[in-house]
Amino acid sequence: MISSKVYFTNLRTNASNNLLKKMERIITRAGISTIDFKNKFVAIKIHFGEPGNLAYIRPNYVARLVSILRKLGAKPFLTDCNTLYSGGRSDAVNHLQTAMENGFNPISAQCNVIIGDGLKGTDYRIVPIDGEYCREPKIGTAIVDADIIISMNHFKGHEQAGFGGALKNLGMGSASVGGKLELHASSKPTVNRSNCTGCKICEKYCAHKAIYVGKDMIAAINEYSCVGCGQCIALCQYDAAVTSDWGTTELLNRKIAEYTKAVLSDKPNFHINFIMNVSPNCDCWDHNDAAIVPDLGIAASFDPVALDQACADLVTKAPALPNSLLTDIHPYKSHESEDKFRLIHPDARWQAGLSHAEKIGIGTQRYELIEL
Repeated sequence: MISSKVYFTNLRTNASNNLLKKMERIITRAGISTIDFKNKFVAIKIHFGEPGNLAYIRPNYVARLVSILRKLGAKPFLTDCNTLYSGGRSDAVNHLQTAMENGFNPISAQCNVIIGDGLKGTDYRIVPIDGEYCREPKIGTAIVDADIIISMNHFKGHEQAGFGGALKNLGMGSASVGGKLELHASSKPTVNRSNCTGCKICEKYCAHKAIYVGKDMIAAINEYSCVGCGQCIALCQYDAAVTSDWGTTELLNRKIAEYTKAVLSDKPNFHINFIMNVSPNCDCWDHNDAAIVPDLGIAASFDPVALDQACADLVTKAPALPNSLLTDIHPYKSHESEDKFRLIHPDARWQAGLSHAEKIGIGTQRYELIEL
């Protein structure tokens, strides 16, 4: 059976071979230069980290990648889409400020930042894929407009997806605000009348004219016109538009796979996972708990499915770190050869996402690990 090549390097260095050189060597050996970058817009999909979280990828790695891409003739930019929840990245103004403060700016990262879905998360394109769960993913416009996609992914735990790697960064991270709701929710929105102020922002932005504010200055939703896109929930500042069913983690991971397919559709793509600061939860939190395993290395591949599977296997094989969430669960075990992500998030089913990604043709879970 055909397997994909995943290139891996550990974090050991010496005076002539620092981590930036090791990253450059691994992506070069993996074949990044075989992509035609000449005069192409290249979206570097990354997570800028929520304010207060310090586990995100260092911008030094980005600067080195940008340098490589420019030598190959590319026009690179850094990008991410706004968040569904309120926080430091829920609109482009705050999102850009967070990115700048965390070092993702033209000085530190040597690259400009474009927020993929615009000022309020409403700037997106529908990418029809006729998926089993998501027929028309809503992807940030800047990401759809890019010619080439490169993902730089902090590999760590995630409270719903099990772990966050290439698929999570691409599928969920590239979704517009309304798209993120489609990923998370399994039911159409409703209106909590006690919270509604009648501001009409939901009415203004509903693409299907399904929500309207009545004479009583309370929003109402026409259930026959509503398609469940979640744009009203994304835009409402008063928690008046809500959903009651957030689905299962298996369903979430399968939806993430389908959104990833939409992001990568018909575009050259390449992926880099940084298995460092493997915190138990997503970088969307305003803090990062202690790493659950030692820093392991950097991995790269053209196949995001094989890449995530290889990194999950490396974390599985690694020993648990003391004074981490894992040792809180069982203080006298090393947890070697145990699924660390399942231990810390027992309800998460990350395997479902990789299996579905393979089923729909994004990549394969079979890999050849090439250590440099």
